[in-house]
Amino acid sequence: QVQLVESGGGLVQAGGSLRLSCAASGSIFSSNTMAWYRQAPGKQRELVAVITSGGSTNYVDSVKGRFTISRDNAKRTVYLQMNSLKPEDTAVYYCYFRDVDVRQWGQGTQVTVSS
Repeated sequence: QVQLVESGGGLVQAGGSLRLSCAASGSIFSSNTMAWYRQAPGKQRELVAVITSGGSTNYVDSVKGRFTISRDNAKRTVYLQMNSLKPEDTAVYYCYFRDVDVRQWGQGTQVTVSS
């Protein structure tokens, strides 16, 4: 069983920055994928950024150039550095973990960007 613990959300003004963290614990395979999703009120959950254990990344177009996903495999932690935040980035952000056996979501962390 895998547990994910997220941290780093909060309230920030437009143009500001936040860094989200998600630490995984439990039995996991070294080959895995971790990602950040977000869900704004009244909208569907969307993939924001994804990173493989080998370091390959991909982003939704709306955050390219502003957000950076990274990971520390030794710490089993994935990060999302969010810069130049916009009010439309306001959402609950969820960490997601996947390996050959497991699909797991984090509890979510609120990010609110004020204009």
